[in-house]
Formats: sequence, structure tokens, C-alpha cells
Amino acid sequence: MGTENIILLVLVVVVVAIGLWSTVRHFRGKGGGCCGGGDYKPRKKKLSHVAGQKTFQVEGMHCEHCKVRVEEAVNDIKGAAGKVDLKKGLLTVSYAESLDEEQVKQKVERAGYHLTGTR
Repeated sequence: MGTENIILLVLVVVVVAIGLWSTVRHFRGKGGGCCGGGDYKPRKKKLSHVAGQKTFQVEGMHCEHCKVRVEEAVNDIKGAAGKVDLKKGLLTVSYAESLDEEQVKQKVERAGYHLTGTR
């Protein structure tokens, strides 16, 4: 095997290793994410009083960035705070007063996702 072939083989192995590493990070929810996310942390919202919770099924979330976008969409609603379980595709909304489910739906869908029901 010539020197050129060895160099070419090493380059191919390096490129494949980088691709595999990026793919594994992506599917673990790390790295850039499918939507250009990264390691951005959402702003947390705590309610001083929680009157209740509702859980919604959400379609279209694929990575940590999707999770952040849905949580922040709900956190923009006065008196509501969102928490997403990405693996289950669930959004739990805690609320201090009555919750307008239509407003939650509109905010989440404006962020690019789809509510498919409540649990």
C-alpha cells in the first residue's frame, strides 16, 4: 500500500469518526440540534402560586432546542409556566389562575409545533 493510499484512508476514517460523533451528540439532544439550538438554557419561570396543571401532547419536537422553544412559548403567557418531557413529547403547563388552552395552543403553534391533545 502506497503512502498516498494510507493518507487517504486516514482522512476517510477521520471524516467518518467526526460524522458518527456528531450524529450521536444530535440524538442525545446535545450539540447544535435539528433547529440550530446549541447549549442555550431557557429562562426559568417559577409561579408563586400553582392552582393546577395540564399536560398536552406535542408533535414536532426533536431536540433540546425544540424543548426550549416550547417551554419559552408557554412561559410568555402570564400566570403560566411550561415544562417539556422531550422523550415522551409532553408539555406540562402549571398555572396560577385559569388556563386558556386556546392561548397555549396558539403560542406553541406559533413556535412551530402542534398540540395533538391533552392528557
